[in-house]
Amino acid sequence: MEERLVIGNLIVDQGGREVLHGINLELEPGLVTALLGANGAGKSSLVSAVAGNVAIRSGVVKLDGRDIHGLQPHAIRRMGVAVVNEGHPVLSNLSVRDNLRAAGMMFTAAETERHVTAVLEIFPELEAKLDLLAGNLSGGQKQMVNIAQALIAQPRYLLIDELSLGLAPAIVKRLGGVIKQIASGGVGVLLIEQFTSLALSIAPRAYVMERGRIVYAGPSEQLRVRPEILHGAYLG
Repeated sequence: MEERLVIGNLIVDQGGREVLHGINLELEPGLVTALLGANGAGKSSLVSAVAGNVAIRSGVVKLDGRDIHGLQPHAIRRMGVAVVNEGHPVLSNLSVRDNLRAAGMMFTAAETERHVTAVLEIFPELEAKLDLLAGNLSGGQKQMVNIAQALIAQPRYLLIDELSLGLAPAIVKRLGGVIKQIASGGVGVLLIEQFTSLALSIAPRAYVMERGRIVYAGPSEQLRVRPEILHGAYLG
C-alpha cells in the first residue's frame, strides 16, 4: 500500500454555506507541499477538516489507505497527522517545558522526555526558555514552541497553517530551514504560507486555492514561470 495522505472530493460547510467545493490534494512522505491562496480562500478550513475539527459533508480523507474522516481530533493526531495552528498560540500561563510536555500526553513520561529532548536539538533556542511562561516569549519563539509541540506527537504528516505570519525575516528563514529538515526525516509537510517566495523555494509541489477550489496543482516551478496563476488567485 502506497503511503500518503489523500484528500478526495472534499466538501465542507461552515456557517450554513459551502466553503470547500470538491478539494483533491495529496501529501507524500518526505515532501514539502505548498498550499497558496489569498485570505478567505479556504486554506484554514481545509486544515481544520483534515484534523477533525470541522465536519465534512462529503468526500474522503485517507491516511495510508485508511479513511480517517469522522475520527476525533485526538485520534487523528495519534494516527500521525499533527497541525501547527495559525497565530502561534501557546498555553500562556504554563512554562515552555510544560507546553512541550503537554504535547506528549499520549506517551509515557519517559517517552515524552525523550521527545522533548529531540525537539530541543532542533530548537536549541528554547533550552534557556524552558522555565519561562510561554506567554512571555516572542512571536518567533512561540512559533518554535508550536512546531516543537507538533513534532513531539511524532507525526507522519505535518500541516502548518501560516508559518511566517507576523514574524521577522530572520526567523522566517530559520523556520524555513527547519521545515526542510523535518521533511528530510520522512515527514510529509503541507505548508500554508502567504510569503509565496518562501513556500516555493522549499516546496517542490504546490496547490493554489481560490474561493474554496483548487485552481492549480503541480510543480512549484510552474508558478515561478507562470506568475499569472498566483496573481489571479490573490487578486481574484
